[in-house]
Amino acid sequence: MGGIWIGIIIGGILLAILLYVLSIYNGLIRMKNKIEEALATIEAYLKKRYDLIPNLVEIVKGYAKHEKQTFTDVIEARNKVMSAVGFEEMSQSENTLKSTLKSLFALAENYPELKANQNFLDLQVQLTKVEDDILQSRKYYNGTVKSFNTKIEMFPNSMIATAFKFEKKEYYKINDEAKQNVKISF
Repeated sequence: MGGIWIGIIIGGILLAILLYVLSIYNGLIRMKNKIEEALATIEAYLKKRYDLIPNLVEIVKGYAKHEKQTFTDVIEARNKVMSAVGFEEMSQSENTLKSTLKSLFALAENYPELKANQNFLDLQVQLTKVEDDILQSRKYYNGTVKSFNTKIEMFPNSMIATAFKFEKKEYYKINDEAKQNVKISF
């Protein structure tokens, strides 16, 4: 009779451990999927921004024909980020694009007629809204990554994360170039 109770107790302990491991595993899967969703949201907003850029460049071109290098830089940066493969390359290309867009808007400041153009103003408002959406999406992504990374580094989750090959995710960062103010000279 004593052996049956020992077997039941051991079985109960093993079942509790199994349920605990499954709970941690499922929580990590939920968080990994949230990270993927957050990254997909960022990509959707970036695509929206990329679609606005050619229209913006065409409007500015009409007013500032002699600023060809700025237009070329913006379009090249847009094309590079659209063809980026992987998180790291996309992040770096995105920072370059953001910098070239700053140059385009700084250039527009020197053309009062352009600043009064309704199409330009509408595109500028749309782009500003998209930039705000991208910023919020990046915050959500980074918050989710922080929670995930913390969870997989804490004991006993770290043992389960290692066993199932969960790895730390990278934060969405901007590079030093994107942090600098744009300097335009004529």
